Amino acid sequence: MCEHEAPQGGRRRLILSNPIGRIGTDIPDREAELFAQLGPDTVFMMGDNPALPPMPAKPKLLDFFRLRFGAISFGHMLASAKRALDEGQDEKIVVACLLHDISNGCFIRADHGYWGAQMVRPYVDEEIAWAIEKHQALRYFADDSVGYVYPENYRRFFGPDYEPPAYIRQEYEGARAHPWYMSSRLVTLYDIYFFEQSNPVDPEIFTDILGRHFRQPEEGLGFDGSPTAHMWRTMIWPTNFL
Repeated sequence: MCEHEAPQGGRRRLILSNPIGRIGTDIPDREAELFAQLGPDTVFMMGDNPALPPMPAKPKLLDFFRLRFGAISFGHMLASAKRALDEGQDEKIVVACLLHDISNGCFIRADHGYWGAQMVRPYVDEEIAWAIEKHQALRYFADDSVGYVYPENYRRFFGPDYEPPAYIRQEYEGARAHPWYMSSRLVTLYDIYFFEQSNPVDPEIFTDILGRHFRQPEEGLGFDGSPTAHMWRTMIWPTNFL
């Protein structure tokens, strides 16, 4: 719950957590409890959550990095892209590295490669979106030709006996035979799975590259009527009741 004077007339504003984040956990379902609290001075939250930094009226991509990403995702994605940039990779690869975990950062973790690709597809070259999507599967399979090994941290995260599901293996096999395979494989290669300590990266260093490879809508992300505008609005107002 959160109390704030605006923009709902000074009323007490209630937050109901999203079911996708609590089903199957011991987080209590408080929906009935919160409904019972509604009244003239108590409403469900809609609009800006004062606990979050306000977004610009016409938000651009890097605004989401600064104002909606958690610290780990923020540093991880910038460091991955900086590593690709420093090693002279094509700008498309740099952008794919910069955006590969955008869903993890401030939207949804499960199947994050697919969600992330869908989110950015209206704004980037299809090869970039494809590389983001397929890294979901490729990260589980080694490729000695480029020095990519199964991440040791995955053994710690998921257990030494974890096997990815059949759909992931099928996606990997399809991607392995695709002409853009190496674009996605490079995303996994420059991914920093162990979240090593690194010097902070200023997101502004990517401004020019994004200007060439990310189509920023004039109306702002979330307000341009694209097929994924609703996903960006959800990140702007993640605690909206509806």
